[in-house]
Amino acid sequence: MSPTVAIPKRKLGKTGLEVTVLGMGGAPLGGLFQDLTDEQGAEAVKEAFKQGINFFDTSPYYGVTRSEIVMGHGLKGLPRDQVILATKVGRYDKAKFDFSAATVTQSVHDSLRRLQVDYIDLIQTHDIEFGDLDQVVNETLPALVKLREQGLVRFIGITGLPLKIFPYILDRVPAGTVDTVLSYCHYSLNDQTLADMIPYLKEKNVGIINASALSMGLLTDQGPYDWHPAPQKLKEACRKAAKACGEQGVSLRRLALQEAVKNSDMSTQLVGMGSIQETVLEGLGLVENKTATQDAAALKEVQSILKPTHGVTWPSGKPENEGGYGAIFLDN
Repeated sequence: MSPTVAIPKRKLGKTGLEVTVLGMGGAPLGGLFQDLTDEQGAEAVKEAFKQGINFFDTSPYYGVTRSEIVMGHGLKGLPRDQVILATKVGRYDKAKFDFSAATVTQSVHDSLRRLQVDYIDLIQTHDIEFGDLDQVVNETLPALVKLREQGLVRFIGITGLPLKIFPYILDRVPAGTVDTVLSYCHYSLNDQTLADMIPYLKEKNVGIINASALSMGLLTDQGPYDWHPAPQKLKEACRKAAKACGEQGVSLRRLALQEAVKNSDMSTQLVGMGSIQETVLEGLGLVENKTATQDAAALKEVQSILKPTHGVTWPSGKPENEGGYGAIFLDN
């Protein structure tokens, strides 16, 4: 650890908020990836804050509200003005979506109670590709704007996997309606298609949150989970990359995080738990990376291995909402 070097912050679009380049994603708190007690989860939140992280993201979908409850316990007692808290509306279970004004309004009130706070810094529509995008434009977002006017939420964001959903929404709502976009699995060692959209998003004055620089576990030392929706060819490439790193004594997970944080156009990188401050600081060049030469050689080999499947993604949501911005689909 490097306690004398703080995790840097970046501006989140035009919100006026400054978020740490690394944010804590709340999916693991809901038990999505591993067995975890509520006490362990709450302690992980406190530890992340202790390490200097100020951005915390969750959703009622993660663990069917469990993540929000655990996040609330973890944040309790921490200085509220030093925490930037984000949650979501619209997705509530694997196949349960409701973007109606009445439901998202009630959802915010429920989240406030579970999180034990008086306001939410960033409320986001969750995985909108599974809904009717016109409903999101004409009903969901106006309802959230009303909550913003009431002071229950400060800023509004949209989230999802297919990149084409973002311009569809942003081109149809009044300027200033949407403050942020959260994209996942599209800015990582195996897929950087989000980079092509950065000029457009900057023109729209929205902050960019990049989630899952590890591509939902594809870029980990142990390889992807069995449930991962990626096509088999991509999974095999990532396993090969992890093996190549291991043979050189390098962590693929560490390489992926180091590379992701270098892009200053991304306000923050959302990841799960773990003591990874050192990795981030090395990636930003703020502390010495004693294995820089070794890492560089491994990175070059990983990029070569992943090149044939670079940009490959997987279906998510309604067919009419899938794809865009260089998305590549493969059959398993």
